Amino acid sequence: MSLGAVPVKGTMEAPLPNDWDPDALTPEHALHRLLEGNQRFREGKGTHSAREWNANLAGSPQRPFAIVLGCSDSRTPVEILFDQGFGDLFVVRIAGNIVAPSVVGSIEFAASQFGSRLVVVMGHTRCGAVAATVQAIETGLGSESSHIRAITDRIAPHVHELVDLGSPESVMRRAVRANVRASADHLRHGSRIIEELIISGRLAVVGAVYDLETGAVDFLEQISTSTTAPEW
Repeated sequence: MSLGAVPVKGTMEAPLPNDWDPDALTPEHALHRLLEGNQRFREGKGTHSAREWNANLAGSPQRPFAIVLGCSDSRTPVEILFDQGFGDLFVVRIAGNIVAPSVVGSIEFAASQFGSRLVVVMGHTRCGAVAATVQAIETGLGSESSHIRAITDRIAPHVHELVDLGSPESVMRRAVRANVRASADHLRHGSRIIEELIISGRLAVVGAVYDLETGAVDFLEQISTSTTAPEW
């Protein structure tokens, strides 16, 4: 094949390597480490070393112990609120923590290349993307931007039935959680690579919500590394 050639449809794809690292933290231990870090953050006892540049990391392979899909909101810096440093987390951030194709690909890459065994989908209270979606449903008027609608349209099916079922604050909190659960479920069943890693017990996907008012991260379910075998 020439340097400029493009593989044609139907050619065999090279398998993704390194989908198992025997030294990687188990999903349970990775989750515990995140919980401990969040507690330090809330108590103002964060480790100073987590913020310092380390030249040794430049030549070391990546070994993040967890993958986090979070929202782009500037108030939710993932490494800071979990008190983790350089190289500890593989973070993907996108408005509304939605699952777009590039997000799936990023998480597939990290899970298969780096041996990380925990994926956390983390939404947050007062999420602007969720609020915009709820408003669009209530008014029937979406954003003039097709790019913004590409975000809210992904959220809308999962929160539509919650609108007008309580106070605005209650609707928002439930909508944020529903959106997190939908994104986590999309990752579990919308990717052959991720689903097979889950079935084999090598990966777990969990949802969480970061509370802007308290600084606490609430995990929405217990770790589960098994599911029904897919039919491909």
